[in-house]
Amino acid sequence: MTAGTSLLAAVSLEARATTQVSVQEVIRAHGPYVGRSLRYLGVAEADLDDVAQEVFLVVHRRLADFEGRSTLRTWLYGICLKVASSHRRRVERRREEGLAEAPEEPVSGGQQSALERAEARRRMQQVLTDLDDEQREVFVLYEIERLPMKDVAELLECPLQTAYYRHQTARKKVIAAYQRMTAEEEL
Repeated sequence: MTAGTSLLAAVSLEARATTQVSVQEVIRAHGPYVGRSLRYLGVAEADLDDVAQEVFLVVHRRLADFEGRSTLRTWLYGICLKVASSHRRRVERRREEGLAEAPEEPVSGGQQSALERAEARRRMQQVLTDLDDEQREVFVLYEIERLPMKDVAELLECPLQTAYYRHQTARKKVIAAYQRMTAEEEL
């Protein structure tokens, strides 16, 4: 082994170590965001850990390619979109019949607000599941993640007016679904 080859190997190892640390930082800083995004993109609770791991495997492979043309968060959401979409296609092909969600664990009486938040999340998941993929993506990015519509359109690679149209259509469906839920509860 020549001196040039060993130097090249050392530089390669150092580059991998630097990338690995960066990936770890990304996971620590954005792990909850990735999980929340995947949940809103229709990934079932039981599959969240596995799908999040797929996202971070892509991040590990592609972090060196990140050019900074968008924020890291926007770049991560783009990865989440693709991985969640692929996961939903696999699940549709598999057609497993299982529980829609894990059974609830018993909670003490002092945790009423936690139960209410969990119920609100469950309802939102149900409503988002009824939207088509394009409408859900725009609605989640704009209404939940609070990205500017210009960034939403860029991320989804569609014209700005198309993103606005998808958002308005999704918003109408969400409002109608919540009104139906409220009416059903009053019965």
